Amino acid sequence: MDINLLSPYKLGNLELPNRLVMAPLTRNRAGKGNVPRPLNATYYAQRASAGLIIAEATQVSPQGQGYPSTPGIHSAEQVEGWKLVTDAVHQQGGRIFLQLWHVGRISHPDLQPDGALPVAPSAIAPKGEASTYEGPKPFVTPRALETAEIPEIIEQYRQGAKNALQAGFDGVEVHGANGYLLDQFLRDGTNQRTDEYGGSLENRARLLLEVTEAVTEVWGADRVGVRLSPSGTFNDMHDSDPLSTFSYATQALNRFGLAYLHIIEVNESDLRHGGTEVPTSVLRDRFTGTLMVNGGYDWERSNAVLAKGEADLVSFGTLFLANPDLPKRFAANAPLNQPDPTTFYGGGEKGYTDYPFLQAS
Repeated sequence: MDINLLSPYKLGNLELPNRLVMAPLTRNRAGKGNVPRPLNATYYAQRASAGLIIAEATQVSPQGQGYPSTPGIHSAEQVEGWKLVTDAVHQQGGRIFLQLWHVGRISHPDLQPDGALPVAPSAIAPKGEASTYEGPKPFVTPRALETAEIPEIIEQYRQGAKNALQAGFDGVEVHGANGYLLDQFLRDGTNQRTDEYGGSLENRARLLLEVTEAVTEVWGADRVGVRLSPSGTFNDMHDSDPLSTFSYATQALNRFGLAYLHIIEVNESDLRHGGTEVPTSVLRDRFTGTLMVNGGYDWERSNAVLAKGEADLVSFGTLFLANPDLPKRFAANAPLNQPDPTTFYGGGEKGYTDYPFLQAS
């Protein structure tokens, strides 16, 4: 049988009707208290024809927030808000995971409880500017976490996973990518610790693995995914040997029997900023489970990697943002709506829930 994007896939004990995944997309449209609201439920329900939706990155604690109006999963009100979303998606026959997030150093005292410094593995300020409610501000030098504080970080993820279960999600994804806290611990460009969470590959991967273990204890491993960005330079990230670092992390994740590993592939910006491409084929060889890829894929490229067995699922960001009925459009070889970047972050319905559906001819 020929495998393409529209072929079904069994993910753990979930039956996916197709292999198109809606990637997690920060849209900065949570309500007061970082609580999801009916508008968010409409947005996700519109996209329920995806084989799987991975909801936007969601902070596991107030300390984990790095951008204005991003949703949380640490308060009772947030859990209730997310129930609006999961109910709406399920009513449309969809499946939805929540991405669990702690931004680490990619924050600002304006966003932190009591104006505290953001935390990180080491006190190294990222280049660039933080997003705050008052606009962009230069990043500050974060505070290095004490070894004794790390169990509390793990507990934040565990509680976030429990709250996601209570909110009606079908699973969760651990955000280990894009220069946020777990990625900061993993790479030696941001981790200069000398305790058991720094130095060797084993030590730098320790927090990622301990968080993954905590989350799988809540959900069962077949409802947990992990996202990594081995070639990524976003948020001023670098590593002296990314091939070794991410080969080790990938193989170490095999112990859990995860639902999937989600890889953000190299892009032009990564290479322009000095990134080193870690070929997905290398990680495919090292990971024993379902592999999901992300990286500007279209219909043709997706079908090629699926047919060759180089990936099992493909996630789409801006294409799903602009085309709520993306599987139908692909099936009909129909034109695609063009995304409007001016409406990606913040705002209301415009550029969020008003992209047109394909009209029946």
